[in-house]
Amino acid sequence: MTVDRDLFAQGAVDVAPLLLGGLLRHGSTVLRITEVEAYLAGADPGSHAFRGRTPRNSTMFGPPGHLYAYFSYGMHVCANIVCSPAGEASGVLLRAGEIVAGIDDARERRGPAVSDRDLARGPARLTRALGIRLDQDGADLAAEPFDLTLPDTPVAALSGPRTGVGGAGGGADFSWRFWIAGDRTVSAYRRHPNLAAPA
Repeated sequence: MTVDRDLFAQGAVDVAPLLLGGLLRHGSTVLRITEVEAYLAGADPGSHAFRGRTPRNSTMFGPPGHLYAYFSYGMHVCANIVCSPAGEASGVLLRAGEIVAGIDDARERRGPAVSDRDLARGPARLTRALGIRLDQDGADLAAEPFDLTLPDTPVAALSGPRTGVGGAGGGADFSWRFWIAGDRTVSAYRRHPNLAAPA
């Protein structure tokens, strides 16, 4: 089914597991989503919107159902799906997936030696494989060149701490990383170097 605005208007933690197994199309390339992370405003110290609206994160504040694209470490584009009613800020980071159509185009963007498994395994690899650009920040995911559909039946998912997030936002209180159990395209969990190991 095609995702509607009412679903996007829920909080990112509610939306995130529903996206697993969904299909995101950008042009002729299609990704099956296998791993995501939810981020909220306010009480979520891992979120870009934790300290309020800025020019960089303004897309997170709505409207829902749009793409929030940003530079990570000043060189990689990452992509979120904006959730929550307009004026609030939450988003689902697209962490990993499987290219199921347009694989030749994805491999041209990522390199001929990259395996099918690794084409979109990780948030920066995912956007590059799909050809998503920084200047598409704010794009409507229900309009060309994008399309997003969800599976008719939610898939079985696992959850745990978000990867690479330091401080309280990376701990067990924010187990908002969701992935399809046993899927080979799911990226490896990496604890932030400043985050203490679980007791």
